[in-house]
Amino acid sequence: MEHEQTIPEQRKGEESAPESDASAPRRRTGRTTLLIAGAAALGVLAGTITGYAVQYHREPTALPPLAQQNMAAPKPAAMNDSTSVRSINANRWHKADEDLVAKLLEAPGGATVGFSGAQSPDEFAADYYKNPTRAIGGLVRDNVRRIAAVRWSEDNRNFVEIRLLQFQNRSGAEEFQTGVEGYMPSTRYAGNAGSDVPGVPADFGQLWIDSEAQEKAGYLPVRGARAVVRRGDIVMHISYVNNRGEIDEKVVADLAKRQMERL
Repeated sequence: MEHEQTIPEQRKGEESAPESDASAPRRRTGRTTLLIAGAAALGVLAGTITGYAVQYHREPTALPPLAQQNMAAPKPAAMNDSTSVRSINANRWHKADEDLVAKLLEAPGGATVGFSGAQSPDEFAADYYKNPTRAIGGLVRDNVRRIAAVRWSEDNRNFVEIRLLQFQNRSGAEEFQTGVEGYMPSTRYAGNAGSDVPGVPADFGQLWIDSEAQEKAGYLPVRGARAVVRRGDIVMHISYVNNRGEIDEKVVADLAKRQMERL
């Protein structure tokens, strides 16, 4: 009996034990975050509307005309004793051409300078190739950028012409260089494989002296030489002609060396 009386009391105590209060209020973090985000969005929207409102009440700013009636360009000069190809065709040249012209080797003292300055691709093609019309297309495909040339004569015996051809990239310069190296060994030109330019790797330059002088009755014997060297996107082309049939290879090599130093 005593045991039976204690058991209900224990059960009663167990039933009256306080349970965990699951109904206690929790912190509503999600709602707070939404309120902050909404306030930020309203702030940005209000600022944008205010900016448009301020701009709306301002006077419109006039835009400059698209067509310029008076373009800033040099005027061609009238022909006189000091007129050059560049002054006659002033609008054909770009100011950046002067940078390449400045890299040209200067004529030696006592030499007679025939030309010094920039050349357009069509002028170069007409002066250099036997078929200028076909050649100008090749220059355009190779992305020729600008050309500079200097021409002088010494004692009416040696005639020198140095050209610098700059392309848009190295592949265009390499295409021009390999093209010259391809036809120079033929009998119509040098008639030999040429030699290396001192200080220049074989893949980047070559020098040729004509195997035979061109002789014709009543005329002086003419022998030519040529040097082609590529550096980056620029090709140096030297043409050297002697009307006595004698050319010193060291002289041509020295010209090539000094011109490359300018580059």
